[in-house]
Amino acid sequence: MQPFFDFVNHNWWLIFPLSGLAGGWARSWSSASERRYRRRVELYRLKNQAAQAEQASQSEVLRLREAHDAVNQRWLSYELDVGKLIDFPVMSDVREPLTVDFLRAKREADGLRPAAPGEITTAARLAEYRAAVRNFELAFDVAEREAKRIKDGNFSEPERQRLATARKLLRIASDSAATPAERQTAYKRARHELDGLIVLPDATVAALEEKVAGALDAPKAPDFHQN
Repeated sequence: MQPFFDFVNHNWWLIFPLSGLAGGWARSWSSASERRYRRRVELYRLKNQAAQAEQASQSEVLRLREAHDAVNQRWLSYELDVGKLIDFPVMSDVREPLTVDFLRAKREADGLRPAAPGEITTAARLAEYRAAVRNFELAFDVAEREAKRIKDGNFSEPERQRLATARKLLRIASDSAATPAERQTAYKRARHELDGLIVLPDATVAALEEKVAGALDAPKAPDFHQN
């Protein structure tokens, strides 16, 4: 160790530049470490923001699908209830521009609806579906308000009487207390009264026939046109 101490004793003045060099190196290393730490923090922040944005987008898709389903359910309340369509016939009248508008908006929204939230991966696609759902909601609201305002006002008095007759006959057709023959006859007469007045959607006819299926499956009653 003596040679080392002799070197130090004769070259003590080197302590100051060496200390400065060591301090500079330490400061450089500290700055580099701080920069690396900041980069890691920034990278983590960006990844976290991306994850949050993706989660927020999927949450919005879920909300949009729920809103879409809600309007479809409102339409189904008409489509599956012929009595309601008789009360508000504009909702199934494709001659009415507002009805055409909401049916077109429904097709567009249905066509853009994702099977799963993850299917929408771009902001443009999300904006397209959002606009379609909002348009469907608005178009249905407008058509429904108009249907409730007009009711059967677009029909002549004889046509309104036919609608009222059809409504009564459908109650008989759906009445389990009536005989199968009565229900069959009532169903046929109701369809005859509605013919040319209201075009029933396929889903409406299917729901109605399912409701009176027991009577329709029974032995056929004489046709109401026969004497």
